[in-house]
Amino acid sequence: MKVSDIMAVRETTPHMASAFAEHARAFLEVQNGCDHRCTFCIIPYGRGNSRSVPAGAVVDKARELVDAGYREIVLTGVDVTSYGPDLPGSPSLGQLVERILKHVPGLPRLRLSSLDSVEIDARLFDLIAHEPRLMPHLHLSLQAGDDMILKRMKRRHNRAQAIAMVERLKAARPDIGIGADIIAGFPTEDEAMFANSLALVDQCDIVHGHVFPYSPREGTPAARMPQVDRATVKQRAARLRAACEARRAHWLAGLVGSVQSVLVERSGMNGHAENFAPVRFAAPQPPGAIVRAAITGLEKGALIAQEALA
Repeated sequence: MKVSDIMAVRETTPHMASAFAEHARAFLEVQNGCDHRCTFCIIPYGRGNSRSVPAGAVVDKARELVDAGYREIVLTGVDVTSYGPDLPGSPSLGQLVERILKHVPGLPRLRLSSLDSVEIDARLFDLIAHEPRLMPHLHLSLQAGDDMILKRMKRRHNRAQAIAMVERLKAARPDIGIGADIIAGFPTEDEAMFANSLALVDQCDIVHGHVFPYSPREGTPAARMPQVDRATVKQRAARLRAACEARRAHWLAGLVGSVQSVLVERSGMNGHAENFAPVRFAAPQPPGAIVRAAITGLEKGALIAQEALA
């Protein structure tokens, strides 16, 4: 297919699921492409507009993955929260999640990949708040914490909306682990604007931070804006990473002494809690199993579990 034809594509490819030998979870693509035009992003020009996988096909694939032994499925896509408007009846992501949980009762853990905070629909929020099989871990596409930079990025939220959504999520599900993408050194960003993004790490309690130093993509509007010099971009990215690491260390330390439900990875020596905190076992555990683990310490960025509980 020619690149010039990509915007005309209306169906997803049949290759929905992927699994990796080192992981105990499977990744299930429910959507591809993007209808938004963030000024820094080249993805829509390579992937086209948003296309959703019919819910029935998603449920069937999820059932196959569970039958193959997977205990956790991660729903993925380029813009997962845009799921549904192109399908008959315009189902929401929340309705898709509800359908998976209802029709795949053998799935103990369902996780969501990166979400746009302003597109979390009411049904999805209710499931996040009350459904124990939907993992308390969300990665939000925030990108920046300054309103002017967000406007120049053509994002669909402002700073106050991002903070308010995280506050709602944490009030509804106190054990939730929040992740976010943040871009450092976006064009025109000055020190005061950057300070707003830096402060967002603490204000949104970002414990799974993904920091990206801005780099221009040819053909995007942001590439034509006044650029921040590379040394400053790298320095700001380092400061953001340090802030994220400090927040994460504080969060992990607070989990010492707790009991966590952990999905054991293929090595048998490590795994991830429901909130995606990394866990290292003192003794091998059955790969792919979900075990209750007593957390006794913290070492090199991972929780230490001395024993698995019955």
